[in-house]
Amino acid sequence: MTVPKFGLGTFRLKDDVVRRVVADALELGYRAIDTAQGYDNEGEIGEVLAASGVPRADVYLTTKIKPANYRRDALLDSLRVSLEKLRVEQVDLTLIHWPVPNGEVRPEEYLAALAEAREQGLTREIGVSNFNIAGLRRAREILGGVPLATNQVEIHPYLQNRRLVEFARGEGLHLTSYMTLAVGKVMDDPVLRDIAGAHGANPAQVALAWALAQGFSVIPSSTKRENLAGNLRAQDLQLTTEDMDRIAALDVGEAARIANPESARPVWD
Repeated sequence: MTVPKFGLGTFRLKDDVVRRVVADALELGYRAIDTAQGYDNEGEIGEVLAASGVPRADVYLTTKIKPANYRRDALLDSLRVSLEKLRVEQVDLTLIHWPVPNGEVRPEEYLAALAEAREQGLTREIGVSNFNIAGLRRAREILGGVPLATNQVEIHPYLQNRRLVEFARGEGLHLTSYMTLAVGKVMDDPVLRDIAGAHGANPAQVALAWALAQGFSVIPSSTKRENLAGNLRAQDLQLTTEDMDRIAALDVGEAARIANPESARPVWD
């Protein structure tokens, strides 16, 4: 799989804010951008990409299908609309955003439609987001030989998703960590601040380096150019075994989960 290890998340970024952030990110060297139909910012991202002068082939572009579009025809049509908004002929990765276990559309339909989107060339790779272990097993049964590029899930120092991580590693399934900074909570954590001080870094860089060290891709976001630049430098931060052990001790499990919509979430592992 070719999912980049570092990208820009655009959740909650809209209008001129997302335009400015994506433009800054591209200037700073970001070459992976993560969006979703539900973020309502694909059009603005498309504008910036088209005006940036960065070759399309150099940018790894991810979007996600929102649950309202899980019916086969709606999924394919909605992805074509996403391509129009993003001003591209193909995205690099398309994800099912949430499993919606009690929804009207079953995974047999929406995953088959996602695989069909790949066959039609609308997306180069496919994957899922917020799937638990049972959901991943079922997805692989349905997709057969069509590979899943990633499962994008909430992972941060306080929610380390160890059972899911262990399963994914055993299956050779890539994970993308979102909310790696726990919506800014890491910045005030005394353990992360202490580790950061020892490395001449900041707590955000420590949290990102921790995720990267485990083989996850990360897609942090910020509205500040200096933070976007600082986050990128996490790729150069090498944590010690002691650092990793100290961060492992911060895990409090489900109590720390941030993204948890009742209508769409699975039974978490």
